[in-house]
Amino acid sequence: MSAMKTPDWINEGYDSKADYEKAKGIHKEKKKGKTFRVKKCSECGSTEVEVILSGEEGKGSKGWGCKSCKWKGENPEEKELSENEFMEHLDKMKETSPSDAELRKIKK
Repeated sequence: MSAMKTPDWINEGYDSKADYEKAKGIHKEKKKGKTFRVKKCSECGSTEVEVILSGEEGKGSKGWGCKSCKWKGENPEEKELSENEFMEHLDKMKETSPSDAELRKIKK
């Protein structure tokens, strides 16, 4: 696993991330209406990212993993989608997912 990186706003001496973004002119526009956050692989950009569990109850997780490129790490990127964007995202995911019939063939 890679080492965690200290955020730039701390390295540059700001008291908060909000102060840093204000000073740097970074404005994140809030999307109107309902929004959804989707985890995204830091390496390949795939949204097929999942939590890796330790296997022992009560021990928590071992971070995140990408199904596409097999990346493992602590902090996948996150993107915020509007309701329409999220529905489009789900439709794309459904198109690339195997059907139930295909999954049954694989299991046999």
